[in-house]
Amino acid sequence: MANIRLDKYLADMQLGTRSQVKEYIRKGRILVNNNNVMSPNAKVDTKIDIILFDGRNISYEDFEYYMLNKPAGVLSATRDKHSDTVLDIIQGFTRKDLFPVGRLDKDTEGLLLITNDGMLAHNLLSPKKHVDKTYFAKINGKVLPKHILEFANGIYIEEDIKTLPATLKILTSGIESEIELTIHEGKFHQVKKMFEKIDTEVTYLKRLSMGTLVLDDNLQPGEYRKLTDSEIEDLKSIKVE
Repeated sequence: MANIRLDKYLADMQLGTRSQVKEYIRKGRILVNNNNVMSPNAKVDTKIDIILFDGRNISYEDFEYYMLNKPAGVLSATRDKHSDTVLDIIQGFTRKDLFPVGRLDKDTEGLLLITNDGMLAHNLLSPKKHVDKTYFAKINGKVLPKHILEFANGIYIEEDIKTLPATLKILTSGIESEIELTIHEGKFHQVKKMFEKIDTEVTYLKRLSMGTLVLDDNLQPGEYRKLTDSEIEDLKSIKVE
């Protein structure tokens, strides 16, 4: 984005509603490159112009990117009348159009990308790309070496729905097992359904990575941080075929 109206610039950066920011402009509280601009219709360049509100710099951000360690009990949605959503957790964001990239079940924890970059989200979620997603899970039941091959060959989770080959790593095996699983798609309740098909049950599920993005070990459930420039660049290197 380059040239946009001044009132849109300020509203996008959540300085207030359109009517509120127009009032700020008319009262001379906004400087553009150290000059008073009294017209809300004035065009500003988001890349080079310096916008001040009462002396405070209001820089323009086209996109924001957050890594969230999603806690259990929170919906992967933008809003909900009855439950907390992942956007209720993020504080101090600038853009109003943030959304979660993909979904984790309400009881699932772990890595969730929050952004307003629609193109990046499309690339990560595109069925054509088969972007890797790795999960840690606790399993009620014994996971055996033979299941590694079964998962590698793909499993019918429905009568006519077969998963792509998946990589299963058994961490512990017993009455309760612990595993890591890497899948390359995101079918509804896929991980849980895969283990149901081998007569076991997922009792705890946490996403560890998505594509090049790996959950920060320092983030506790419910904590988040902005992505680094290198993390953003790595994610953007994924192109739709």
